[in-house]
Amino acid sequence: MEIRLDGKVILVTGGTQGLGEAIARACADSAAAGIAITGRDPARGAAVAAALEARGVPTLFVAGDLADPDAPAAIVAATRARFGRIDGLVNAAGVTTEAGLIGGTAAQWDAIMAINARAPFFLMQHAVAAMLETGRGGAIVNIASVQAHCGTPALAIYSASKAALITLTRNAANAHLRARIRVNAIAMGWTDTPAEHDKQARLLGKGEAWRDAAAAALPFGRLGRPEETAALAVWLLADLSGVTTGATIDAEQWVVGAPPT
Repeated sequence: MEIRLDGKVILVTGGTQGLGEAIARACADSAAAGIAITGRDPARGAAVAAALEARGVPTLFVAGDLADPDAPAAIVAATRARFGRIDGLVNAAGVTTEAGLIGGTAAQWDAIMAINARAPFFLMQHAVAAMLETGRGGAIVNIASVQAHCGTPALAIYSASKAALITLTRNAANAHLRARIRVNAIAMGWTDTPAEHDKQARLLGKGEAWRDAAAAALPFGRLGRPEETAALAVWLLADLSGVTTGATIDAEQWVVGAPPT
């Protein structure tokens, strides 16, 4: 069964790299009518937009820094100006700054929450307003993390930000049931993205072979792949996912609440 997004305009934040780019590509391959991507690097954004256009999908790149409180409104406005509407939103942008209970600062709290919780809230706010105007319904997918269930000590603030995003997902889903606006989240597990490679190989000093050691300890013998999460995101955006709303899907190689195996 093929997952299709025919006739749908999709906005993907963080769509110029890593997971966001993989989701944008998957949307293009699923015949979206239009795609808007966001990011901070104009050159990278233009290149990704051109690649998506080459796949036959009209694409808009909107430069913006989600740390700016005005960015969500501007991004949604630019998307509507180009395509006339928004049918789907994917909040894929995020930061994974390490900051634990001991040593975490107020500045880190504000910076992480701004990108991982505040920006998605206001992007949803403006996207839902646009969906309500058209009366066509819509779908939102928030990229969360399994860290939201507890999180490692070094990621206390990050974990809190993703837990907030999951609660906002349920709240928005419940608030807009009658408008047929579905809101779901994907709690990502350990995934082999360019950002994760840079963190493990360079910042943590594990070198280029870090994947081999990591994979050996995982049940499936490998890390998750961006295209797997992208496929799940497209399914949640598509009509094929039916009435699914308010759900958080754990995309990880362990089961929450189960003892270690």
